[in-house]
Amino acid sequence: MKFIHLTDTHVVGSGLLYGQDPAERLAEAVTSINAEHSDAEFVIVTGDMTHWGDADAYARFANEITKLKIPFDLMVGNHDDTPALMHAFPDLPRDENGFVQQVIDTARGRFLLLDTKAPEGHAGAYCDKRCDWLARQLEALGAVFLFMHHPPFEVGIKSMDAIMMHDAEAFHEVISPHTSRIRHLFFGHVHRAIWGTWRGISYSCMRGLNHQVALDLDAPAERINGNFEPPAYGVVLLGDDQVTVHLHDFADRSQSFLL
Repeated sequence: MKFIHLTDTHVVGSGLLYGQDPAERLAEAVTSINAEHSDAEFVIVTGDMTHWGDADAYARFANEITKLKIPFDLMVGNHDDTPALMHAFPDLPRDENGFVQQVIDTARGRFLLLDTKAPEGHAGAYCDKRCDWLARQLEALGAVFLFMHHPPFEVGIKSMDAIMMHDAEAFHEVISPHTSRIRHLFFGHVHRAIWGTWRGISYSCMRGLNHQVALDLDAPAERINGNFEPPAYGVVLLGDDQVTVHLHDFADRSQSFLL
């Protein structure tokens, strides 16, 4: 099974963001996916579709993402606005409490798309109602893949660790009985390519499309250093006993040659 992990598109309604047009980057990513990976089952966008959460930005995002030749599923991040998102995508699944969460049952296991948006601020949250929903979805047997915007752990960049998911212990209490079945955790938010393990669970994060967070492990928490490292999306291959995540620098224009 093959699918695409796309995150942090940060589209704006008009003008530029840090001197670039995020919608153009999204258009380039969609063109790449259609040309190179149209055999994938779907695309999962792990949040921050827009930068300001305004209607015009969601309209621009929708105009580009709907050009995909394969299905896509959307999740919310700290830069998103749920009412504006639902206005642009009224059929987007939500749970019984209105959170943008859903279950996708596939031939390779159960995909759980989680809503980690807090009522205020940029840090993530996962309240009791969301934990109860997650616990029920984990009752089904079989492999599980988790998708979220905020990581529930520190990554070593102080500014991003300050705005990780703050309900990490409550979240882990729910998933810990199922650790052996959780095959991977996918997230965004950090705007960097990161791989590792957390309490026995493997994870990966992809770069954003418009701008990245610099790898500065010494910067203080109150300062987020950014840069324009190349945008990327993840190409994920799932087998019976393996999860492979390729980072695709789709905007790379370097020379191609035989080795």
